[in-house]
Amino acid sequence: MNIQNIISEIEKTDPEVYEKLDTRRSAMKSFAKVSSKIALAALPFALGSMFKKAYGSPTSPTDIVIDTLNFALTLEYLESNFYIKAVNSGIIPAGAALTAMTVIRDHENEHVNFLKTAISAAGATPVSFTAASFDFTAGGTFPGVFSDYGTLLAVAQTFEDTGVRAYKGQAGNLISNNDYLTAALQIHSVEARHAAHIREMRNATNLLVPAGVEVKPWITLNQSGIGTSAVQASYDGEESVMQAGIAITNIGGAQISAAAASEAFDEPLTKEQITAIVTPFFA
Repeated sequence: MNIQNIISEIEKTDPEVYEKLDTRRSAMKSFAKVSSKIALAALPFALGSMFKKAYGSPTSPTDIVIDTLNFALTLEYLESNFYIKAVNSGIIPAGAALTAMTVIRDHENEHVNFLKTAISAAGATPVSFTAASFDFTAGGTFPGVFSDYGTLLAVAQTFEDTGVRAYKGQAGNLISNNDYLTAALQIHSVEARHAAHIREMRNATNLLVPAGVEVKPWITLNQSGIGTSAVQASYDGEESVMQAGIAITNIGGAQISAAAASEAFDEPLTKEQITAIVTPFFA
């Protein structure tokens, strides 16, 4: 059996066969290892397993990338529709506040359009949502979200902080595609700027901020700075003071508080954790 001839014939039909398997060099090394370690009679089964990875597996790298992009698109639809309604609510003070919210709305719309285009260009189908898909009161948890400015800012902060942790948690799924990974990290950094700005707006207004709590541009421990436990899941885990097994609080002999150590790093959230957080906001 001439493996090279078989692959050459498949390559004529599908020039991307090596990319679907891995790379040309890695694929041929894998074939060499297979042919040297197993009996000839078993070789077709081994090759079949390799091609299943490339063409039929629901957990193939390509499937994982598309699933991740669609998950990101779902979150961007959530934010985009939120800011569209926020800007149209009439409760945001004119001037710098309304300008900032309008810019953030436009960013989120651009993120939606980019992800839709990227997914379609990859030959996949992007998820789709309309304004009717969402309930920004979260089933009545935030009844004044578009009538009370403090509540609107609190929900906006939660969405942005959650989005930052979501992109961080999903980045590893895109590592097989540099273009998508780069774009996702670019969106991630913008979401972080949104979060910091919304937090500054909340600090300036001091609305719905529990007594004795300072709303900073970054997250301290697992504090939301919001006077309700309804958003706590978006902040749990941020109190970590360990990174790669290293305690930051006493690194290099320096005396660093747990609060400062937690502020220096953002913790990722899994897809399951994010889904549980945002599900109440879907109608």
